[in-house]
Amino acid sequence: MAYTVAFSGKGGVGKTTLCGLFIRYLMENDKYPILAVDADSNYNLNEVLGVDVEFTLGDVREDMKRGNVPVGMTKDRFIDTKLEESIIETDKFDLIVMGRPEGQGCYCAANSLLTAFLSKLVGNYDYIVIDNEAGMEHISRLTTKDVDILLIVSDTSKRGLQAAQRINELAQSLNVLIGRPYLILNNVEGELSEPVKKYIQDMGVELLGCVSRDDNILEYDMLGRPTFDLPEDSAAVKSAFELFKKIV
Repeated sequence: MAYTVAFSGKGGVGKTTLCGLFIRYLMENDKYPILAVDADSNYNLNEVLGVDVEFTLGDVREDMKRGNVPVGMTKDRFIDTKLEESIIETDKFDLIVMGRPEGQGCYCAANSLLTAFLSKLVGNYDYIVIDNEAGMEHISRLTTKDVDILLIVSDTSKRGLQAAQRINELAQSLNVLIGRPYLILNNVEGELSEPVKKYIQDMGVELLGCVSRDDNILEYDMLGRPTFDLPEDSAAVKSAFELFKKIV
């Protein structure tokens, strides 16, 4: 069974950057094959990883709902074909982007087919890495409904920590088996303040550790360069890899 690690957190705290670095960590430690799943409706994991997206699973679902199925092809066959085409394959990992529906109405049939497809797909990989939004509904589409590690990313702001707490509570309420949730504090300079330590203690989620502030990330972002390619001596890469050693 695949080892599944999901990232979640409030927008802007750096969860997608850390998700990309985790995929890089797996690659550099010869842990294959890897399936990356971008389940954030505002998807950009592909930009972090430096790959292009032609269409998402949400686009496939929209096509089927609109009846854009060729004559002589069943809906099941059409969506299977399109879903297989939506897998972005690289030498080191595969990526699928969930996307989101654009229209209104019932997506029950399309969602059922999507769930069945993901069920077959995940069996081909040893590692599944999910970049999730604050909501957890995409994780529940995996029919195993198992997440070995949930990494909740926050900065040291009160809003970030409050969001992290809500995510943990939401995850525990879903019909999803989570082996272990951890908190990661990102973009940290110096020692944590006493109020931050107290808030984390009251959250009841184990702090995996802190990722150091790294100006390289902002520079790469401004230049449109994938943060996946940050230098090895980058403060964020070094500190993040030390944390990842604890879970893989």
